[in-house]
Amino acid sequence: MTGAGGRGRVLVVEHEAGAPLGRLAVPLAAAGARVDVARPWRGEPLPAGRGALDGVAGLVVLGGSADAWDDDASPWLPATRALLAAAARDGVPALGVCLGAQLLALATGGRVERGARGPEAGLLEVTATASGRTDPLVSAVLEAVGAPDGSWRVPQAHGDAVTQLPPDAELLAGSDLYPVQALRVGERAWGVQYHPEVTAPVLAQWLTEHAVLLEARGTSAAAQAAAVEEAEPELARLAAAHAGVLLATEPPAAARTSQRAVR
Repeated sequence: MTGAGGRGRVLVVEHEAGAPLGRLAVPLAAAGARVDVARPWRGEPLPAGRGALDGVAGLVVLGGSADAWDDDASPWLPATRALLAAAARDGVPALGVCLGAQLLALATGGRVERGARGPEAGLLEVTATASGRTDPLVSAVLEAVGAPDGSWRVPQAHGDAVTQLPPDAELLAGSDLYPVQALRVGERAWGVQYHPEVTAPVLAQWLTEHAVLLEARGTSAAAQAAAVEEAEPELARLAAAHAGVLLATEPPAAARTSQRAVR
């Protein structure tokens, strides 16, 4: 586990070397956060038990190639889900990214499955729901990237998807392919299916796995990587909005919770 000095501790769970904190590192450091990166994939332990999140100002669970339900292949996933469940229960600010969002959904009673419409990859549009427009995270994103119509562009690279929201979750954004792109459980635990953290070089590596799919959809891995490079200022603001909400000192108003099944 690695750390840097600052005023608030952010615990980051990294699932593999090829899916790092990326763009989120800069705004977290600029805010004075002390970032501790736990790498259970190489044997580093995750905090566990009743006091696992004591002293943690924010929790970030990153993406990765693992399936959210495959505990045999990735034996640290139960401990990761426990941290996310504790954050949602206790009001600790949390952000799950892609796999992290899927783990949050599973940890709090939702369902995750292989995406029925195939992988979602590239720089693509997502759209806020009515609830999303009043949510602290999504409203901050819309303001940061200048999206008054409620739609904004995000880097994507996933094959699994949340297919049923947890009982106490709010749906915040969706896309044409997959309706769950952002969710919140409780007041301060967010999951985003997209990647606010990914840099252009890392995304370019991921997109090579989807080259045939991208060509069938009229684009290419190279074109999508170039689009991410061109969108650098916009994506830096996107990352900053996510980091800023995670570190907000004032908790958001009590979340309206409802049980919703994705159709």
